Amino acid sequence: MASSPSAHLAILIFLITISLTKSASIEENFVQCLSFYSDKAAPFYATIYTPNNASFNNILNSSAQNLRYLVPSAPKPEFIFTPLTDSHVQVAVTCSKKLGIHLRVRSGGHDYEGLSYVSEIETPFIIIDLAKLRDINIDIENNAAWIQAGATIGEVYYRIHEKSDVHGYPAGLCTSLGVGGHITGGAYGSMMRKYGLGADNVLDARIVDANGNILDRKSMGEDLFWAIRGGGGGSFGILLWWKIKLVPVPKIVTVFTVTKSLEQDATKIAHRWQEVAPNINENLFMRVIIQPATTVANKTQRTITTSYNAQFLGDADKLLQVMKESFPELGLTKQDCMETSWIKSVLYIAGFPNDTPPEILLQGKSTFKNYFKAKSDFVRESIPETGLQGLWQRLLEEDSPLMIWNPYGGMMNNFSESDSPFPHRNGTLYKIQYLSLWQEGDKNASKHVDWIRKLYNYMTPYVSKFPREAYVNYRDLDLGMNKKNSTSYLEATSWGNMYFKDNFNRLVKIKTKVDPENVFRHEQSIPPLPVSTMQLKNKKSKNWE
Repeated sequence: MASSPSAHLAILIFLITISLTKSASIEENFVQCLSFYSDKAAPFYATIYTPNNASFNNILNSSAQNLRYLVPSAPKPEFIFTPLTDSHVQVAVTCSKKLGIHLRVRSGGHDYEGLSYVSEIETPFIIIDLAKLRDINIDIENNAAWIQAGATIGEVYYRIHEKSDVHGYPAGLCTSLGVGGHITGGAYGSMMRKYGLGADNVLDARIVDANGNILDRKSMGEDLFWAIRGGGGGSFGILLWWKIKLVPVPKIVTVFTVTKSLEQDATKIAHRWQEVAPNINENLFMRVIIQPATTVANKTQRTITTSYNAQFLGDADKLLQVMKESFPELGLTKQDCMETSWIKSVLYIAGFPNDTPPEILLQGKSTFKNYFKAKSDFVRESIPETGLQGLWQRLLEEDSPLMIWNPYGGMMNNFSESDSPFPHRNGTLYKIQYLSLWQEGDKNASKHVDWIRKLYNYMTPYVSKFPREAYVNYRDLDLGMNKKNSTSYLEATSWGNMYFKDNFNRLVKIKTKVDPENVFRHEQSIPPLPVSTMQLKNKKSKNWE
């Protein structure tokens, strides 16, 4: 429908007003724009926080997980906008675009390189923080739920549990993940071998596009719906809602953690795990948490411990039968096993004490705030024992390193690499997450970052190749990054192929179609093709002729 002359006049007056207030602050112009476009029934005035506001630091720090990006030297936003309604998000996109203000979007703050709340390449910038948009509507009868982007995955789990003890959702292990960004990157968890990723169990979505429109699956089309389920956050729009598919879980779920040190044949058992974990019963998710510890005999000496941390969708007797047949080397006993409910198993895998009530999930708070640098790899062939021994040696050289091996196989083998942007499917044995953590702030950061880069280089012969794959939700700017105010297709292929393999080119085509002006961008966002940018410039110049 064509716009009325009065509407055109109103917009023209607004743009002239903005042009006459160049001396006004970014915040003042943004507020003026919000006032012009906002639904008067949904006031926004209490949702903007500037550095002069007493709550600014608390809001900025509230969900940020990597303390490296909260140090005083890290770039800070001009202000943080916390929308209260979907329409607030629409207007924020419209105004940031009209005013030329760079925006970052945060749902849970878990971005490993802080890309949702820090801009290293472009200032000034603002943050749109979705923390107040966290409604969850569970529909047990239809095995579905609509969940808002600012909710944490732990809140989602709790609300499912509140309605049913035989329903669940196969997503993250860390319960404070914001579902907006979590699912856009794939969302793996302890039921992935049974049901696939969180992104594989999405039925619909609502998203604000680069023009400020709210689109659902039907109106966005299947290409964009494909892209947002694994193509990473911050490239295609702002996620408002996901409609997820609930999956069946048994009333009894069994968990265990068994730890083996080097003195207890950890190397041989870990080597065997590589062959077992991806091929074992799909109801069992058995990851390995690897880190140094002091030896029992001598508290001044360090060893490597490998902790087998598992969730089994079934009772202990069935689990023991599976382990006896497939992995007797671990020596699992009935005493090692704890039978519990699915919701309690969620808490167990997340690292909460056994007596923790599920209601803690409603707090949505991260239990992991550190200074850290992380990397990821995917393994397609077992690492030989000699390779593992070299790995242990390097872990012992670092103060506080951590490695986590997450097994694949099961349902993950049933998807093709192109079913979603997340390509790490059939043939993947397991994923490695590397971390180096420190507490003393940024004064010794380079020491720890150098160590993890050297470890990553050491692992080159043992991991996937051509490309060396990486997980997009473990962002790693060492793999490459966009330059200031620019996203280059050729430069982006360096990391784009690692995160998405052949899916990267399809993501670029979709980006070019839905956001040719590159409104949604960050250090590793998907670039639009430059040809479209040229066409856009030509179109604009013709409009002024």
